[in-house]
Amino acid sequence: MENKNTIFAIVLCLAIMFGWAPLAEHMGWMKPLKQEQALQEQQQKAAEQQKAQEIAAKEAEQARLLPAFTPSAGRDVSVETPLFKATIYSGGAILRSFDLKKYHQDIKNSALINLVDQATAAVAPLGLLVNGQPSWSVGKWQFEGEGLTLAAGQSKSLTFVGEVDNIRVTRTLTFNADSYYIQEKVALSPLGDNARSARLSYTVAADSTGLSEGPYDSMRVAWFKDGKMGENSDKDELNNKGIMETGQISWAGVMNTYFMSAVLPAEDGQAMNVKGRLQNGVYRTALEQPEILLNPGQEKTLEVSYWIGPKERKLLADAPNNLSSSIDLGMFSMIAKALLWMMDFFQQYAHNWGISIILLTVFIKAVFWPLTAKSYSSMEKMKKLQPLMQAIREKHKDDKEAMNKEVMALYKTYGVNPASGCVPILVQLPVFFGLYQALLTSIELRHASFISYLPGTDLVWLADLASKDPYYITPVIMGVTMFLQQKMSPPAGDPMQQKIMMFLPIIFTVMFLGFPAGLVIYWLVNNVLSILQQWLMIRKNRNAANAA
Repeated sequence: MENKNTIFAIVLCLAIMFGWAPLAEHMGWMKPLKQEQALQEQQQKAAEQQKAQEIAAKEAEQARLLPAFTPSAGRDVSVETPLFKATIYSGGAILRSFDLKKYHQDIKNSALINLVDQATAAVAPLGLLVNGQPSWSVGKWQFEGEGLTLAAGQSKSLTFVGEVDNIRVTRTLTFNADSYYIQEKVALSPLGDNARSARLSYTVAADSTGLSEGPYDSMRVAWFKDGKMGENSDKDELNNKGIMETGQISWAGVMNTYFMSAVLPAEDGQAMNVKGRLQNGVYRTALEQPEILLNPGQEKTLEVSYWIGPKERKLLADAPNNLSSSIDLGMFSMIAKALLWMMDFFQQYAHNWGISIILLTVFIKAVFWPLTAKSYSSMEKMKKLQPLMQAIREKHKDDKEAMNKEVMALYKTYGVNPASGCVPILVQLPVFFGLYQALLTSIELRHASFISYLPGTDLVWLADLASKDPYYITPVIMGVTMFLQQKMSPPAGDPMQQKIMMFLPIIFTVMFLGFPAGLVIYWLVNNVLSILQQWLMIRKNRNAANAA
């Protein structure tokens, strides 16, 4: 009986196991469960399809933004305008050369100024660093097309495409036929599906090869930060540790008195870093932008610009970011600008910068003529009082306090101001310093001729007003005119002052030996006009005395 019960239980279990599911399905009892499972499967398939569509769309979008990239062999690409001829290497869009058509190395050498010579080209000026990596050496680049030739008024672009640090980089450089101003747009897109960060640095460089580097024309790293210009020409400091500046940057670059290679951010006063170094005799500056985020399938465009060329005032005045501040006119800049304007005015008619300087000197002398005449009149009165003053000194030679009191009483009695002789000099000092900066920084005077050859000879003389007189003729004549002025002026009361005044012509002559010829001509002509005025005043006083 027990065996029968056991067998019945087993059969019943098998029947339930194999018969229940078909029966339940037939009766519709498991239909809700099946529907739920099917719905889940459909939802899962729909999600997978949607994800696949998003990926395909993203890939399609990225493919649209990033066309097929096939690296090409690097080659030289030329850009020629009426102002310059540049050679750009397509493997990174770096400069190989930059010849200025209007400027020569010196008056004897017809070779053009090349702001990117072989040494400078070795450090890749105009090179782009991506996340600190030199794109011209670690990246792959593609360039299609030919070089550019621009006529007056034209503007054209070159486009270079590269892949650097898993980022697609597109550099578009735009050149203007009428300026040395170069604009650039840099488009960045990450490769792959992950977001990336990018930090760009733009570089410029130059050295002194072909430039007349000297005490008034030194190479230096310069920048305009927070509304002020800074510069560093210390070779030891730049070579050993370089410079690092952070702030609101308007421009940064390398320059001397007459030429400049600078990079400008898109916005004036943008928060950026400036780095400068001296490497193997080449001055190099990098402008570093803040880090940006690049999302997959998206493109970000950054803008920057460059100035590579001479520091011509009229062209720089039209440049953005206060680039004209690269011409340092010193603390008397307002006076210097006015004098430059007048010199330009005279040049329109004289067509000789030496004659323009002489005309400017005559104009300045005419402006100060009344003040100088008053000074000479006071000096003549002082001259007449010399015997009385000498008697007072003899009388009170052991009592200086009493001597000074009696001398001052003498001045008051005869209405003489002992300081009046110094007033014209003090008033003219700002004009002198303003003109000094104006003449020193004017590229118009570079290689500008006044008297090309020493009269009666074939010796090159004042053929470059920005350089010193090669034979020191004008500084020596200037010293002689100063000596004549001293002789025509009443002697100083104090013997020590007399000795100092007699040494001044020698001191000035030595100091002016290395000055630019244009500045020496100004001082020489000013002295000649002063002697003429002094002679006229002496003659006038003598005639008045004879008439009396």
